[in-house]
Order: sequence, then C-alpha cells, then structure tokens
Amino acid sequence: MTEINLQAHARVFGRGESFPLLVDLVQTLLSPSGCSWDRAQTLESLKPFLIEEAYEVLEAMDANDASAHAEELGDLLFQIVFQAELRSQTSKFSIDDVCVGIVEKMKRRHPHIFETPETKNPEAVKVSWQQLKEKENLSLGKQRRTLDGIPRHLPALLYAHQLGERAAAVGFDWPDVAGVREKVAEEMSELDEAIMQGDKKAIVHELGDVLFTLTRLAGQLNISAEEALRTANARFIRRFHGVEDLAMQESLQVNQLTLHQFNQFWQEVKKEEKDLQTAPLGSKETTSG
Repeated sequence: MTEINLQAHARVFGRGESFPLLVDLVQTLLSPSGCSWDRAQTLESLKPFLIEEAYEVLEAMDANDASAHAEELGDLLFQIVFQAELRSQTSKFSIDDVCVGIVEKMKRRHPHIFETPETKNPEAVKVSWQQLKEKENLSLGKQRRTLDGIPRHLPALLYAHQLGERAAAVGFDWPDVAGVREKVAEEMSELDEAIMQGDKKAIVHELGDVLFTLTRLAGQLNISAEEALRTANARFIRRFHGVEDLAMQESLQVNQLTLHQFNQFWQEVKKEEKDLQTAPLGSKETTSG
C-alpha cells in the first residue's frame, strides 16, 4: 500500500481546494481519449466496486491506520465522482448538484445550527432529524411508511437492526432488555423444536426469528449488532490463525488435527490473549518453548 504523506498534502492545498483535481481526473478518464476500461463502465457495473470500497474504508478504520484510511476514503470518493460524471454525460446531474444538494439538505436538517441557534443533546437532535424528514416528505407529496427508505442492499444483519430501530422509534419494541431477552429464549426454544422435528423450512424460519430478535437485544443494549458480529469475526480469524501457528510449531497440518487438538490449541490461544490483556503495562511478553 502506498503511504500517503498527509501533512505534505495539507501544506500544498487548503481544505477542499484539491477536490477539482479529482473531478478533472475522472473527466479525463471518461473522455473520448481516456481509458477504455473506465469508459466501458456503467452504473450497474460499478455497484460492486462501491460496496467493496466502503468495506475497505471500514477495515482501515478498524486498523486505526490514518494513512490507509485516507487512501480508502479516496477510493470511495473516486467511485462517487465517477458515478456523478456518468450521470453528467447523460445530462441528469453533475457532481456540483451532488455537493450543493447535500449542503442544502444538511442545513435544512440542522435548523438548531443554521436557523435558530440552540443547544440540543444528541437524542433531541435525532428526534428533530426524523421529524424534519417526515415534514420534507409530506411537502413533496410523499406518504412514506415507517419502514420505507432503508436500503435493501444492506447486509442482512444491519438491515434487520435498522428495521427494528425504525419500529422502535414509533413505539413498537420491548420496554426493556429483560423483555427482549425473554423473547430470545422463546425463539431459541422454537428453533430447538424445529430442529428436533427435522423440518428444514421451519428451521430456517425459526433461525431467522432468533437472528432478528438478537438485533433488537443489541438495540436495547445500545450496541450495533453489525459491529458486534464484525468484531466477533475478527476475533475468530485472529484465534484461528493462532491455532494454525501452534500447529505449525509442532509440525502438524491443520487439516489433520483432531477435534481434541483443535480445542486444546484454541484454549491455549484464548489463554494467551487473556494473559496479554491482564499483563501490567510495560511488562515483557514471555513465551514458553
């Protein structure tokens, strides 16, 4: 990965002054004398790149790598400008319409900053935001249902979380953590029953209910279900790599390990993680031979 000298860039350009460079670059790539591959792209073909770049931004954020974060945001911004330029070529809109549109929308949605300045706590701002969105929709003749407007291409877990949050915002939710935790137990019981009956269709149905209800438990605990699972995924990868490392140290092939050996190595990796977390600051790591 190319290292980005963030301080050097800041010295050359004032804040926001470099944006036209990107617009000019995309226009050049899509010009008749530009890149044949770029010119062959369509809004449909660009969809997977947009999703991929967004997730690479998340990875850089998780790694807390400022240089990588800047680079990945650049890749994502390139996709945005690229799509806007494709629309501009058919006289639908330009990147300027995108920028002006979002500035106007954000100012409308922040009247406590730009119209009648006042101090609001985050929860009050969130409520005001939803009210203003509804007011805008009504003024445009849009009668939106409570669950409308949530992107269906979101990962299923995040989509479920958003659906639950929308429903909760109008009062359709368990009153407390205990209530939703009881519902999780109920759904697990129904899943167990479906498993015992061997009914595949019922198992899929009940497992879906368990997963959806767990997103509401996360909501009640003020936790992002998507982020919790992403963290668990990263933890699993880290630990499994640790198991592979231990297997190699003993000249063993991981695909030949018995379940007992897997569990033994797994517990060793977990113990090492715990020891590192509880070790006093400044202490030296020790390894056993």
